[in-house]
Amino acid sequence: MEIVTSQSLTSSATAGDDLNRIYRKIAWRLLPFLFVCYVVNYIDRANIGFAKLQFTKDIGISEAAYGLGAGLFFIGYVLFEIPSNFYLQKMGIRATLVRIMVLWGIVSGLMSFVSNPLELYLARFFLGVAEAGFFPGVVLYLTYWFPAPRRARITSLLILALVVAGMLGSLVSGWIMTAAAGMFGLKGWQALFIIEAVPAVALGFMALFVLDDRPEKASWLTSEEKELLRADLDLERQAAQVRKPRFADAFRDPRVYIVSLIYATIGAASAVISLWIPTMIRAAGVQDLKTVGMLAMIPYATAGVGMVLMGRSSDHYLERRWHVVVPTVAAAMAFLALGLPSMGMVSTIAMLSIVSAGVYGAISVFWTIPPTYLSGPSAAAGIALVSSVGAGLGGFGGSAVVGWVTQATGSIFAGIILVAVLMMLGAAALLAFIPARVLNKGRRS
Repeated sequence: MEIVTSQSLTSSATAGDDLNRIYRKIAWRLLPFLFVCYVVNYIDRANIGFAKLQFTKDIGISEAAYGLGAGLFFIGYVLFEIPSNFYLQKMGIRATLVRIMVLWGIVSGLMSFVSNPLELYLARFFLGVAEAGFFPGVVLYLTYWFPAPRRARITSLLILALVVAGMLGSLVSGWIMTAAAGMFGLKGWQALFIIEAVPAVALGFMALFVLDDRPEKASWLTSEEKELLRADLDLERQAAQVRKPRFADAFRDPRVYIVSLIYATIGAASAVISLWIPTMIRAAGVQDLKTVGMLAMIPYATAGVGMVLMGRSSDHYLERRWHVVVPTVAAAMAFLALGLPSMGMVSTIAMLSIVSAGVYGAISVFWTIPPTYLSGPSAAAGIALVSSVGAGLGGFGGSAVVGWVTQATGSIFAGIILVAVLMMLGAAALLAFIPARVLNKGRRS
């Protein structure tokens, strides 16, 4: 029988303090830059929601065509997401981010030259191709540095970038489209695409100097810190591996497809938020672009607090399923309420705030689930596959369906009701098909 002495307890406590210090050091080194990159990523992806308020009339694009074009982004994203994660494993995060961010900046800027629906379809598709692999690549990258019990908090802080991007993008986009209209003969929406594309290119090249591909290559960690970090991460990897995983395992595991479909229902809601919030605010009676931008900040601001609290709560209780289900159902109910005929501007903003808090809170915890299922080479495929299916079915399907229903009925809210129903089905599927015991291997005994 092992005898626990005061000396061993002191040594264990010291090691725990050292690990906490190391993980704080890593977080402060990596997260600020990744956070800014993700802010720019989301702004360049979602600014079409503001541009829509002008260019649909300027170039004659219908609501259905807009929904299809906005959704085609996710098809390009899906097709190249898994190859991108392959590339990250072989070439590292620095080379991957340079490729992704420079290309998406260029394509995003070229959106300003769109003049018909076909060009919109092509531009959005290739923007998806350029951005493919960014978020799942970052999620995979963080597994190299943080163990499972710390990931919900870290992931929620990273996904908080969506909130900041929503607030900043809403304010800046409305201002650019008003203040920069006529600059160099450009319309407001054209100036928007060009100006907001520049930071992506700059940050892509900065990744070469800011990031390290793996902990062992980090010159800012001491040898002792690297050894403690390696030992702590190895404990989790050994506990998770009954046998050495293979990359193909991700495609053979039915749970990956179940989680992918569940994520698709959340992805549909996320697409509605990013692409249709300005339209919903205008439908509530707000016409001035600056005012639309300022009001669109409120749902994102409300979401920020909920995301951080949800991530901390999930890590504290080491519980994942209900921390995804509860905010998802709350967001779905708020979506349903948006369809009520009595909804005015104040009520619309309140419901959009609940939707945003619920959807992004659920996403921040959801992304702790796929890395728990798979490890080693299979993690790259599993994470990318879940993100790909979620983006493809959810993002494209949600955007296209809402656009088509809006065109057919004259109301955006009929399509949103369909998305709300899908969200509730996804929440039920998570509880029915993903048992809590499956997630326990992400815990420390």
